[in-house]
Amino acid sequence: MKKGLVFIAVCLFIFPEIKAQESTGKVKWYTFEEAVKLVQKEPKKLFIDVYTDWCGWCKRMDENTFNHPVIAEYLNTHFYAVKFNAESTEPVEFGGKTFINEGKGNRHPHQLAIALLQGRMSYPSVAYMNEDLQLLTAVAGYMEPKAIEPILSYFATDKYKTVEWNEFQKNFLSSIR
Repeated sequence: MKKGLVFIAVCLFIFPEIKAQESTGKVKWYTFEEAVKLVQKEPKKLFIDVYTDWCGWCKRMDENTFNHPVIAEYLNTHFYAVKFNAESTEPVEFGGKTFINEGKGNRHPHQLAIALLQGRMSYPSVAYMNEDLQLLTAVAGYMEPKAIEPILSYFATDKYKTVEWNEFQKNFLSSIR
């Protein structure tokens, strides 16, 4: 009887821990190069968080938006989520071209960030690419979970191909309460 109670007590402590690890609400982040390789094996859209180290709103979006369990699960399921430092000094090979940071000194944008954001440098920004690695759009600014959720759905479900954004947004039902 005593062994049975000890076993039950151990299970009560271990299984909640295992369950908590399964649903941590953490986004699986990839480098841009990793995501490009993955999309060729198993096609998914790319969600690219373009940030800088000094951007306070970028940090807030990491804490509040990307750590939200609904957003994290949705990103992990429907996208390859990429974190890209807009001021990175590392070269990136993509589409037969090498993208670099030509800047000398602080706060100079990387060529890939310039291309993804179409020259509109604002942080944080999110760029969306389709399964063929074509840029769909970039959305600038900090977004709360409820604000980014319909955008994620709009692109993940391919509604952008047939429904105007304003119409989609009017009819969108949030999973976030």
